[in-house]
Amino acid sequence: MTRSRVLSLWVPVVLWAGVIFALSSIPSLGTGLGTWDYVLRKGAHMTEYALLAGLLLRALGRELPAFLAAIAYAASDELHQHFVQGRHATPVDVGFDAVGILAGLFLWERLRP
Repeated sequence: MTRSRVLSLWVPVVLWAGVIFALSSIPSLGTGLGTWDYVLRKGAHMTEYALLAGLLLRALGRELPAFLAAIAYAASDELHQHFVQGRHATPVDVGFDAVGILAGLFLWERLRP
């Protein structure tokens, strides 16, 4: 595989992982909208990890390694949030991330040309 091909596959993964890390570094993402705040934040979890899963599948070429890498990143993201003031780590968020990961893998396989 050529260097440019490797870069074109992995740079988007690294950049998107960086976006997730940056969002997790923000002390509070609450909107003050009550129940809608919860729905929006969990929807954001699923969406950001669906995209990560699609990018990982594109880079790795196989679903299981992409799934495992995305889950590992979700768990490490929760660990990171444990150390961010105003945030907390919860396995529930990894569950929401997993739903997003599965949706992303499913959509990538169904929609790619």
